[in-house]
Amino acid sequence: MKITRIRIYKTPLPYVDGAYVWGAGNAIETAMASVVVVDTDAGLQGCGEFTPCGENYMVAHSEGVEAFARLAAPRLLGEDPRQLWRMERLMDSITQGHGYAKAPFDAAFWDILGKATDQPVWMLMGGKLTDGAPMYRVAPQKSVPETIRELEAHRASGYRQFQIKVGGDWVTDIDRIRQAVPLLKPGEKAMADANQGWRVDNAIRVARATRDLDFILEQPCHTYEECQQVRRVAEQPMKLDECVTGIQMARRIVEDRGAEICCLKISNLGGLSKARRVRDFLIDHGIPVISEDTWGGQITSSAVAHFATSTPEEMLQNTTDLHHYVTRSTGIGGPSVKNGKLYAPDTPGLGVTPDFESLGAPVATYEA
Repeated sequence: MKITRIRIYKTPLPYVDGAYVWGAGNAIETAMASVVVVDTDAGLQGCGEFTPCGENYMVAHSEGVEAFARLAAPRLLGEDPRQLWRMERLMDSITQGHGYAKAPFDAAFWDILGKATDQPVWMLMGGKLTDGAPMYRVAPQKSVPETIRELEAHRASGYRQFQIKVGGDWVTDIDRIRQAVPLLKPGEKAMADANQGWRVDNAIRVARATRDLDFILEQPCHTYEECQQVRRVAEQPMKLDECVTGIQMARRIVEDRGAEICCLKISNLGGLSKARRVRDFLIDHGIPVISEDTWGGQITSSAVAHFATSTPEEMLQNTTDLHHYVTRSTGIGGPSVKNGKLYAPDTPGLGVTPDFESLGAPVATYEA
């Protein structure tokens, strides 16, 4: 089997509720999705997607996939996409870093391998270890009454884990946490996610002012070292997110016992192949994980669902349904949602096909 054509598509994904406000003054109304479609001489097609949560989120940019494709496509054409390790090494030899730009190609290769072997990606990644992954829902930075209303609406839809966006004004954030967390019902969990937004001193102030509440403190500061400085003072469990960038950081977290939970954003880690190795390493060392990505539509959500499904249930904190955060489609099919849980498709590959009507014309096409 050989790759005969690679196409790149771009489409805007508007947020369902106007403006998604997070961290220190960040807001997103529309994100730009990049979709990679890979065709083969066997008639099999695979797809992948990368969508940043804003143009500079985690040093990722919506034009990165196009730039990488210009370099990589001539080398990838004619290769056998089923050889995942070979394809990963080939992409890494073309460009160092920029894993987010390689991630949709990696997902497309997994998709093709699944179709070629008549297996869903979750089977290829280890089997169905979680049948229905518990989801969390985000409450972006809004007034406290608005945040409370959002939590109630999400609870009615079956969600039992909630992410409260903080990281702006630390005094207001204390109030938001103190009013929202006590509303939790038995069995529910809350994460206060600062998205790297606080200075160390202010993060410590927030942790001390809310030490009597049961919630998870998520990525309070920009760097790993700063988060560890807060961790020495905070009594809340700590979840690391943006600074979990690869296997080297995973090793450091394990050595330091630097977090109780790690969020694994597939694109941030360079794709499903690298994310699986990071996940398995963390789990082998007793650190539970979250299956997630930066943003996206149906194609991204399908990859996230397969990753969650192949994660041991007792070590999976939660996942999320990114395609329900946006009003446009990138794919047809994909995961299903029921009672606050995310279910990966059982069909071969990722179980999702590109929504070409929504995607429009490709911005770039490369053919053998």
